[in-house]
Amino acid sequence: MNTKLLLGASAIVLGAAGIAGTFAPQELATALGITSTGVLPLLIQLLSALLFGFAMVNWLARGSLIGGIYNRPVLVGNVAHFTIGGLAAIKAVLAGEHRPLVIGIAAVYAVFAIGFGTLLFRSPVTAK
Repeated sequence: MNTKLLLGASAIVLGAAGIAGTFAPQELATALGITSTGVLPLLIQLLSALLFGFAMVNWLARGSLIGGIYNRPVLVGNVAHFTIGGLAAIKAVLAGEHRPLVIGIAAVYAVFAIGFGTLLFRSPVTAK
């Protein structure tokens, strides 16, 4: 598996989500079917800052050796984030939430969870 591609793609996806939530929290809440009142826009912006920060970590680590014991903190953070997020999104879809945005989030998170999970249990392959 090409770790540079996986980390780069996840950085782009997380960065785009982070930027969207930072600059358009009310619109994002509306797209998810949530009434954006009170402290909700602030929480969306704070979570978006977290996603953007995580995107920067992935972007900067994309050229490094990843897998096995190498860069384990970055790898375990990605596995935890994408597995937990993917399971939560899949649970929402199975509970009847059929908005295209939620289904898309579930699919993207499942793909990244499988990709990072695969890296977690194998030795890294050095580029030739």
